[in-house]
Amino acid sequence: MPTITLRIKFGSRGHIGHGKVELLERIAASGSISAAAREMAMSYKRAWDLVEEMNRIFGKPMLETQKGGPGGGGARLTPAGEAVVARYRAIERATAAAAAADLAALEAETAGLRA
Repeated sequence: MPTITLRIKFGSRGHIGHGKVELLERIAASGSISAAAREMAMSYKRAWDLVEEMNRIFGKPMLETQKGGPGGGGARLTPAGEAVVARYRAIERATAAAAAADLAALEAETAGLRA
């Protein structure tokens, strides 16, 4: 079955999509920007750049962080970060539901072409 991948554009401020939202979800799950970056095969700097881009888009921080050290650092989503993830996933679900019949029809057009 085909799937839809969303990219939500905010004019000149930038956009969010599956990758940025997945990064936030992985940070939330691991409590670590570096661990989330490793899981997604990206550099720590790239992960931070994406988080900073989201901070600019929404005008508020997506993460709360603690510096590393003997006890280790950490990161967690702010309420704004949690809201961005929840709203993106809700839009994703609504879009998939609205397009289900058309996606099934597109899939039917590929009958016999499976690789």
